[in-house]
Formats: sequence, structure tokens, C-alpha cells
Amino acid sequence: MKLNLPEYHFELKSQTAEQKKLIYDTIRKKFIPLTPEEWVRQHWLRYMIEELQVPASLIAVEAGLKLGRLQKRADVVVYNNTGAPILLLECKAPGIPISRDTFEQAARYRMQLPVKYMCVSNGLQHFCCAFSDSGSYEFLDGVPLFDKW
Repeated sequence: MKLNLPEYHFELKSQTAEQKKLIYDTIRKKFIPLTPEEWVRQHWLRYMIEELQVPASLIAVEAGLKLGRLQKRADVVVYNNTGAPILLLECKAPGIPISRDTFEQAARYRMQLPVKYMCVSNGLQHFCCAFSDSGSYEFLDGVPLFDKW
């Protein structure tokens, strides 16, 4: 499916037993089942690395975090050069509309990972907020280059 992100070449293969499609994740260094959500995430990872100039070594995929007693996973977390989380990205499949629930899910994750930037995307629509030290936020037209974070 064509997304509202630049097109990239991905390494794909089929699993022989079930003919499931797999996509190579350069961050996790392994093939992952190619779901619609994973398609969005892989495009975003390439976009961050190639367009926003985020060092791949500072990106975590499915970063674990605790919400109360529940163990959750943030789709993508980017850390700054000192190891502090700076950007949180929540990905949805292209067929899933970005809703208030999507923002609330990302905001709950942000309570545990106090990032400066929070983004949600279904590959077709992208929303990114920048938070100030006081907790107020503003929506951005796009994500700035990494060296401006």
C-alpha cells in the first residue's frame, strides 16, 4: 500500500510454511511479519534515518514501559545522545483512523517516557506535537531534523 511517506526499498521475503510475508527490520536486525502496522513503522524508521538524520543506534522499536502494573510497548522511541527519550511514535495500520483514543494511548506512554516530541501516524495521516518544559504543547507541520531536537 502506498503511504504518505517517501517510498523506500525494503528487503522482503516469504516464510515457506505459511507463505507469510516478512520485512527486514534494520533496527531489530531480523525479519518481522509484514502487517499493515509494520509497513507504516518500517517507512517511519527509514524516514527518520534517511530524511530526519536520526542515528539508527538511538532508535528503539517496541520499547518496553510500565503503565501501573501493565507492561506495554511503545512502537518507536528515539533517544538523544545522552540516552534520554526524546521522541515517541505510535503507529497504526493505514486502515485505522487516527482518533482521540490513539492520542490518549500515546499520551499514556508519554507519562512514562517524558519525550519532547510525540507523533502518531497511520502512514496516511501524521500528527506530531512538541511539548514545552511546562507541559504545554503545539502541533507541528512535520518533525524537525534530528540536530534541531
